[in-house]
Amino acid sequence: MDSARPAVLTPDASPPERIDLGDLVIRRWQRCDSEAQFQAIEASYEELHTWMPWLPERRTRAQQRDFIEAAAANWPADGNCNYGLFDSAGTVLGSLGLHDRVGPATLEIGYWCHTGYTGRGVITRSVAAVTAIALALPGVDRIEIHCDAANVRSAAVPRRLGWRLERTEPRERPAPGETGRGLVWVRERGDLPVGSGDQTSRAAQDGAADATGR
Repeated sequence: MDSARPAVLTPDASPPERIDLGDLVIRRWQRCDSEAQFQAIEASYEELHTWMPWLPERRTRAQQRDFIEAAAANWPADGNCNYGLFDSAGTVLGSLGLHDRVGPATLEIGYWCHTGYTGRGVITRSVAAVTAIALALPGVDRIEIHCDAANVRSAAVPRRLGWRLERTEPRERPAPGETGRGLVWVRERGDLPVGSGDQTSRAAQDGAADATGR
């Protein structure tokens, strides 16, 4: 987060710590999740390493505990609200972060899916739910998703949900799969709700594919 501007996410203006979608639970990471998250990242390492700047090499359990400790200690933590994605039995399916790092009245969503649970709509459903909640927060007018142009599975999520591709721009290449061409997808307060108009048709045609993206 840019310390020169007012924070968008604050303890008084932040999303709920738990969002229950029935068979899919989106909730704040807890200290007891450390090992399960570590195992999910290990199982998905090859795919995550390809696209994720935060995973240049395999994590240690100590590094994982540090992440969980920060996420569990504050909400938001350093301008981030980090969620785990779980099925009804508590299995880790992936992760979603809401990040205060792109500009005034704007938040960014990042996500990844456990390799073993792609193709089930986990990320698409989670992004739709968190976007609607975030745009209802005071002071939030816009949500962005950033991904590399080559990360087609990540880009499929905002495309499926009817987001607008605002621009393609040069970007650094901190992960080995990236090309240096970044896509910026945008959803703004006042846009048509997800599932309206041609979005419902598009979702039905595309099916429920998941993504691993920034």
